[in-house]
Amino acid sequence: MKTFDELYAELVRKTSHDDPDSGTVKLLAQGVHAVGKKVVEEAAESWMAAEFEGKERTAEEIAQLLYNIQVLMLASSVSLDDVYRRL
Repeated sequence: MKTFDELYAELVRKTSHDDPDSGTVKLLAQGVHAVGKKVVEEAAESWMAAEFEGKERTAEEIAQLLYNIQVLMLASSVSLDDVYRRL
């Protein structure tokens, strides 16, 4: 189990090594548009899970959404502090 901040730190580490086998690195290489599409897809899947699939499936989809949100943050050079200042 990890926190939102720990996930972000992990993704920053992964992307700083530019590992060609990393799914995160591959997604980032596709740019903001591709990452944004993943965010929209995961948001829709989260909503549908909440409507029809129960708590466990909803939590799984929300976790995927949070991951993709953080990849979008990296693709857009937005830090956790940038987001937290606006909460």
